Amino acid sequence: MDRAKVKEIVDTWMIPTPGTAYMAGLEHRPVLASASGSTVVDTGGREYLDFQSGQMGAALGHRHPRVMAAIAESTRTIVHASNTMLNRPRLLLHERLGRLLTPPLQKSLFLVSGSDSIEASVDLARNATGGHDILGLHDGLHGSTSLVSRSLSFGWQRSKHAAVAPGTSAILTPDCYRCPVATRYPGCDFLCLKTSFELADANFTAKPAAVIAEPVLSAGGVIVPPPGYVQALRRACDERGMLLIFDEAQTGLGKSGKMFCYEHEDVVPDVMALSKHFGGGLPISAVCTTAALAEQAVRRGYFATRSHATDPILCAAGLASLDVIVEEDMPGRAARIERRMKGALTEMAKKFEIIGDIRGRGVLLGVELVTDRERKTPANQEADAIARHCLDNGLIFQVRGSHGRTNVLRFVPPMVTTDAEVERALSILNDAFTAVAR
Repeated sequence: MDRAKVKEIVDTWMIPTPGTAYMAGLEHRPVLASASGSTVVDTGGREYLDFQSGQMGAALGHRHPRVMAAIAESTRTIVHASNTMLNRPRLLLHERLGRLLTPPLQKSLFLVSGSDSIEASVDLARNATGGHDILGLHDGLHGSTSLVSRSLSFGWQRSKHAAVAPGTSAILTPDCYRCPVATRYPGCDFLCLKTSFELADANFTAKPAAVIAEPVLSAGGVIVPPPGYVQALRRACDERGMLLIFDEAQTGLGKSGKMFCYEHEDVVPDVMALSKHFGGGLPISAVCTTAALAEQAVRRGYFATRSHATDPILCAAGLASLDVIVEEDMPGRAARIERRMKGALTEMAKKFEIIGDIRGRGVLLGVELVTDRERKTPANQEADAIARHCLDNGLIFQVRGSHGRTNVLRFVPPMVTTDAEVERALSILNDAFTAVAR
């Protein structure tokens, strides 16, 4: 498909959606035609390393053979079923997921998108507690549907939405590289958290329900809370009768180097939302909670579903993806990729002053770029230039950040990425740093 035709379709038939700086202008990006493993191929036959795993839905690799086999089998037996009826893949997926969860997490329900799972998680927390107010981190992102998920996506700036949900407000992100209260860890004693809850307590208009957080804030700039913060957040919730919801869309199911990212923190949430590569490329999400909270919420009228929420083909894909994650040790693969990439990036930081910080867990990694390490001035334009250079040379990733900063290179290589592919990506990135630094 030539560029003129692409531009005609984009200009005539598509509603534009904003993206990060280097992703602006759909008609100038590759038009993808096929994909396998860690590689995508455009209509001209050019290959790219996909170090953003699609929209993170291909973290097991594009078209993983075992997931594809499960999908193919479902097309020969049953694809869709009413969610008012049980089907075999659905039952097996509930059992399989339940056995992987950390007690007391046990119960699950299935939906379609990540945003669905956030809406349903928040509704469950409100029903279970009888509370209303929901707090979210000010660099967080939790989806874009309805009022609730986009209202809790503070990193996107709520002013761009026509309306926001009542009972949703922000608390400060524990970003030690850019401390929001100008203190220094560990002497800060989590002042950002204490200040946030003092303000929240003053603003609650009813009984509060929950705090929602990503264990690693992905789109906000791959921000990893400092050790002890999540435990302190847990205590703050318990003191107020609030539940703790973890949005593990971008961190769960192996990507962090553990099955669930909460395992790094020694804290089990009350509610957890899963999505992204849960379906191995097909859209399925889950809300997970304890038996007691599920019973309490349902008793108060809790209800969440979609027409395709429990389709056998989606559940079969989810079941196959869990088997792949466990049996092929995807968390271990993610941890090995993290060690290699962080080691190489640390060496690059010795050569390139533009690298201000390197962070992340597993295959979810971020490199924050600055024009001045002392002042930490965001290198937005340089990040854009590096991403464009890499794209031109066969490496795809996203530039992320929030509140006016688009200076974090975010890498999410599929967990099946080979050592050779990692080295190739690092070589392309090193060349990009060299070119921009020059």
